[in-house]
Amino acid sequence: MGIIRFFRAAALRGLLAACVLAASVLMASCATMGLRSAVDLTVEMSKDTPSSALVYVDGSYVGTLAAVAARGLRLPEGKHRISVEKTGYFPYDAIVVSKLHPIHLKVDLLPLPD
Repeated sequence: MGIIRFFRAAALRGLLAACVLAASVLMASCATMGLRSAVDLTVEMSKDTPSSALVYVDGSYVGTLAAVAARGLRLPEGKHRISVEKTGYFPYDAIVVSKLHPIHLKVDLLPLPD
């Protein structure tokens, strides 16, 4: 009986050590996964631009122009397409590259001709 207990205890210690090692490796990889530096994007709109225009970043809706101008955005590092659209106006598109410095855009939507 003593030998069986010894091997059972050794197997449990080995299993426990393997679990601790796996958990520490998993936690270390998750700690840095998806964390990229981000840059502030500020938007200024001209007085004739409708505040209800819709803002998209990389094709995903982020809010109205008024809301984005009021609070700004944080863009992860990399290249992004900023689009502002409103029915009755030409769309505004800009490609920005976020690295280290804040980005400032001045949006001026021009009305479509009658």
